[in-house]
Amino acid sequence: MPASDPKSKQRLSRAAEVIRLEATTIAGLEARLGDGFLRAVDMVLGCEGLVVVAGVGKAGLVGQKISATLASTGTPSLFLHPTEALHGDLGRIRARDLLFLVSNSGESGETSALIGPARKLGARILSMTGTTASTLARLSDCVLDIGPVEEACPMKLAPTASTSAMLALGDALAMVVLQERSFGREDYALFHPAGSLGRKLMRVSEVMRKGEQLPIAKSGASLRDVVLVMNRTPGRPGAALVVDAHGKLAGIFTHGDLARLLEDGSRTPRRGGATPPRRASHRPDPGDRCRTPPRRAPRRAGSPRRAALALGFAWRRKHNESPTTRGSRK
Repeated sequence: MPASDPKSKQRLSRAAEVIRLEATTIAGLEARLGDGFLRAVDMVLGCEGLVVVAGVGKAGLVGQKISATLASTGTPSLFLHPTEALHGDLGRIRARDLLFLVSNSGESGETSALIGPARKLGARILSMTGTTASTLARLSDCVLDIGPVEEACPMKLAPTASTSAMLALGDALAMVVLQERSFGREDYALFHPAGSLGRKLMRVSEVMRKGEQLPIAKSGASLRDVVLVMNRTPGRPGAALVVDAHGKLAGIFTHGDLARLLEDGSRTPRRGGATPPRRASHRPDPGDRCRTPPRRAPRRAGSPRRAALALGFAWRRKHNESPTTRGSRK
């Protein structure tokens, strides 16, 4: 259906209205920041145990995200479902913990029911709600107030703008706490070793091949010997680092180079030496520096260390594991 169609225009207009309403709701939170927020920051920073986040329904899903953000940015946290908590999982809470309850209305029975048992265990109570006169707010040690929120739902019922506000205020709390802890890139890397973020934060020394993992061949060696180096090196990297008489990297010889030689018929594995087709041009990387690794092994290399990085990262991309944790494949 083209965007110029009347029905399409109506849909796009409604979508824009929802986005504007939610953006306005989030922007309005700035005026509500004050002593309550500052006290919440102090409670999280002063927590010697876990920040245990709980909530039901859509607020519970928001709570899961808040807990995950706290945990990944230096604040130990877990999510606890209120119903499961009332049936034995309260044993996860200790006196040194902070119970963080999330409910827009502040009247969710399952959520408020946690307060009494949690206090008996010695935990302090932090809540996030849109109603400061609610049961949840009255029983909490500190309240994060999102204020009365008009939902984007046509019936003004489905949690939409309220959950966006909760997410934004939860992020604000987590980011202020992160800053107060002086939590840096190296700290974040410890908690996020996988995915694209993990690769960006990975240290060179964690990727590069070392010792027996390096497929090293001397310049002028027979093609047969170079292929044996590639195949017998743990992990079978599919390439060899060709070094000169002084141990300086002269280039990289790969299975692709061998295939091209055989394809054009100019050489056979028993004739000629391994003259690397690529010469060095780059300087080595320090092993303790965070870097964004290349998407594939570079076509040029300037030192065994840089080439080891390239081969190591190529192995991780292909097999989703570290070359230093796997032996030679049969």
